[in-house]
Amino acid sequence: MRIVVIGGTGHIGSYLVPELVLAGHQVIVLSRGERTPYRASSAWRRVELITVDRDAEDAAGAFGERIRALDAEVVIDLICFTEASARQLGEALRGQVRHLLHCGTIWVHGPSTLVPTPEEALTEPFGDYGIAKAAIAQYLLGRDGLPATVVHPGHISGPGWAPVNPAGNLDLGVFETIANGNELALPNLGLETVQHVHAADVAGVFLAAMANRSVAVGESFHAVAAGAMTLRGYAEGVARWFGQESRLTYLPWDEWRRTVSERDAEITLDHLSHSPHCSMEKAARLLGFTPSYSALGATLDALGWLVANGQLTLDRPAD
Repeated sequence: MRIVVIGGTGHIGSYLVPELVLAGHQVIVLSRGERTPYRASSAWRRVELITVDRDAEDAAGAFGERIRALDAEVVIDLICFTEASARQLGEALRGQVRHLLHCGTIWVHGPSTLVPTPEEALTEPFGDYGIAKAAIAQYLLGRDGLPATVVHPGHISGPGWAPVNPAGNLDLGVFETIANGNELALPNLGLETVQHVHAADVAGVFLAAMANRSVAVGESFHAVAAGAMTLRGYAEGVARWFGQESRLTYLPWDEWRRTVSERDAEITLDHLSHSPHCSMEKAARLLGFTPSYSALGATLDALGWLVANGQLTLDRPAD
């Protein structure tokens, strides 16, 4: 099939695009041209790469027509963040494309209530990102004549970038503290949850949805590891990986937030307020897909890359 992947050189596309090529598809990737894929693969030599400024073309009302003109059977949109952008693409492809797949987020659910949270759970998103992604999903899955599927990833992780850490933010110093056997303070009791997913498994959900189009169209699917981790459990797992005993202390939120930067506190609060724990039952039942990586395994794969590439300052070399 002729497949267009929008934003195909990022986290998910680095795994998804080579798999599409190796499956025999003709693949066209649109990106800003500002990064290379995270994973090397000879398959990229068979990919048509197009540099595009989506924001500018969206503003001019031209992006949807650009994609329509590529005459693809399948379009995979990995970088749509506003309902207006989704509508422009959807209306251009309506009645033409065989399958439109969109990358959403588990943030559409808002705070966890029932866990593990199924896809059909009531969505009460908060924050600009979650609200916008929920509006996009509602449009795509409710538009007649638009055969769409929405995939909602958790905290995407893998080699090449820093995963959300056990304090719920992106500070690499948290991993260094654990690796060096030093004491780490966590907010509250460390019992809020995060739910990582390896980028390879997110790509796997997209591939499974394509392969099972008849049951995937009109549906949304989570793309997460099979279970969530508490911040405490995550920290303990990382400590074991570094051969250390975890040394954790706990502070009430108002005290803990004063120990980190304002930006780190903001990111942590966002993760604590959501505390996701989403179900993968639907993907298993309808698509036959189960994730290969555990939540901890996904983060450790990323952590291994950080260590190997000298991104962490360690008192002693990691084993």
